[in-house]
Amino acid sequence: MNVAFIGLGIMGSRMANNLLRHEGIALTVFNRSPEAMAPLKAAGARTADSARHAVADADMVFTMLSAPEVVEKVAFGDDGFVGAMDEGALWINCSTVNPSYSRECDERSRARGVRFLDGPVAGTKMPAETGELTFLLGGESADIEQVRPLLEQMGQKILHVGPAGQGSAFKMLVNALLAQNMLVFSETALLGEKLGFSRDFLMDTLPNLPVTAPFLKGKAGLIKAGDYEAQFPLELMLKDLQLLDLTAYEQKQPLFLAGVAKSVFGQANGAGHGREDFAAVFAYLDKLG
Repeated sequence: MNVAFIGLGIMGSRMANNLLRHEGIALTVFNRSPEAMAPLKAAGARTADSARHAVADADMVFTMLSAPEVVEKVAFGDDGFVGAMDEGALWINCSTVNPSYSRECDERSRARGVRFLDGPVAGTKMPAETGELTFLLGGESADIEQVRPLLEQMGQKILHVGPAGQGSAFKMLVNALLAQNMLVFSETALLGEKLGFSRDFLMDTLPNLPVTAPFLKGKAGLIKAGDYEAQFPLELMLKDLQLLDLTAYEQKQPLFLAGVAKSVFGQANGAGHGREDFAAVFAYLDKLG
């Protein structure tokens, strides 16, 4: 089976590396910054000099790109790869985009004879590295079953949440909770410090309370160390909050608290924290205090 993987950032590079361990596939990779392809080439992947060349003869194509406008350019632009895919081939878009755009990708792909799944993931750098991601899939059941062995090489849970677009819709909900929980935790812990509790005490105790989201245990470790190496960059969380805002507008559903979170993450991004982990919203609020 010929498989292509396009987009080798923090997540995509690790996902592609796990795919290399699957016997019976020939993997071709492409990234707009070519240096990202070198480690995968050394590990046995073929490299391509364009997205169109990457998908030549591919049975399945995975994309993990940063934003809808990037997907649009790489997939449907002047040199877009969808037009170069074989009829009947399957495109799995793991990029986080808004659900209305995923449905548009499905319609445009199928008009060209290409099958489509939207398959964004829940999980950050370490789960991507260890193959423990959760895939949130929208599309046809038969297409999901065909790609399941490859998804299982990269993840530990596969959720089929509905037709095309619903994978992206569910990812909007996941990231809405992530961003708002991170912000509430940060505000609460910083108040705790003003009330006389040490940062170490708060980072050791608050994440273990039943009222605290489990993912915050890992973020508390980053805060304690003062090391915000990106597991999930803050600038991408801000992008996802903007997509959430657009989606809420399309659905005529007000999201008051998510709007506040978008504003705070936007300010943190403007203050230079964009390339750090989204937990660095704590550091931004700490400076304000």
